[in-house]
Amino acid sequence: MIPIRNIWLLMLYASELPEVMNKVDSSLDHDRDDFHNLIAEYLVSLVEKRLQRNLSFGYEFRSAELSRVRGQINFLATERGQLLSKGKISCQFQELTINTLKNRLVLSALDKVSTLVTDNEALVHKCKVLVSRLQRLGVVVSRPSTSEINSIQLGRNDSDDRAMVTVSKLVFNYKLPHQTTGNQFIYSPERDDVWLRTLFENAVRGFYKHLLKDEWRLNSKRRLYWNLDYEDEGIKDILPNMEADIILDNLNQKKRIVIDTKFTSILKKNQHGNEKLKSGYIYQMYAYLMSQRNSGDFLDQNSTGILLHPALNEMINKTVVIQGSPLRFMTVDLAAPSFEIRKQLLNVLKLRPVS
Repeated sequence: MIPIRNIWLLMLYASELPEVMNKVDSSLDHDRDDFHNLIAEYLVSLVEKRLQRNLSFGYEFRSAELSRVRGQINFLATERGQLLSKGKISCQFQELTINTLKNRLVLSALDKVSTLVTDNEALVHKCKVLVSRLQRLGVVVSRPSTSEINSIQLGRNDSDDRAMVTVSKLVFNYKLPHQTTGNQFIYSPERDDVWLRTLFENAVRGFYKHLLKDEWRLNSKRRLYWNLDYEDEGIKDILPNMEADIILDNLNQKKRIVIDTKFTSILKKNQHGNEKLKSGYIYQMYAYLMSQRNSGDFLDQNSTGILLHPALNEMINKTVVIQGSPLRFMTVDLAAPSFEIRKQLLNVLKLRPVS
């Protein structure tokens, strides 16, 4: 089972909010794992800052019985209620309001986190005060559904709300009520496989995006191309795509790291009961590296492939060099203290010399 604090840690890294990352980094330096408080503190500070400039308004769909036409007529509701005889008509229209889905999400998130930080009375009080302020402004207490939360899209004009809404989404994307026993997260493949696999990949990418040392940078290139000497017509339509999860570049050292994350055990038992590395993953990473050898990019001449798997109470860090290309097999122990997980992720950047 995975400790709750480490599920929170992955979600905070996956949030890709620089301010959150900095708070997490600072807290781990002091062995602080109370991520509930970190989230609550940051959300409170964002909402307080936003209220200094007023909440944003937006258009919301409404249905109402009116004495004149506004927007679209709902003929079925009008006829069913015999509204014409009463001098009314059922209409659906957009209305400019402060009671937007985004603002309702923020109010609900504040209410939610206030129940998670009961050991901090001052923080609980701040959350409840902000909930009351939002209500007085006209935001209704109505927790959005999961589909509504996922439907919230932030555009260029929503820069002032981006961090506040992202943290609020983070509060509800964490499945606390029905996935924990005590301080542990119970993993169910049927329910959580896709969610955790995506979370792990996004957390690793978010970690390297914002917490890398100066000499490393996250490469935006994900799509890799086959080095084809000849091709039949139409072969590209059926040739499988290659896409790396994460590519890290170090221009000073002229090195590139290609990382592929897998939310599965790094070892499996063969027919004789012996644990072996999974051959399919090795072939995949080998293809990633060798197919780019003649790409024209000098970093591809000095690439290291890393297969990064989560594990529980297990650490593997092994390297093999195949035809001049280093392949490294590593695990991140999700049962370890949070500061140890950070060290393990940073350890990925410590490349071994190839003789």
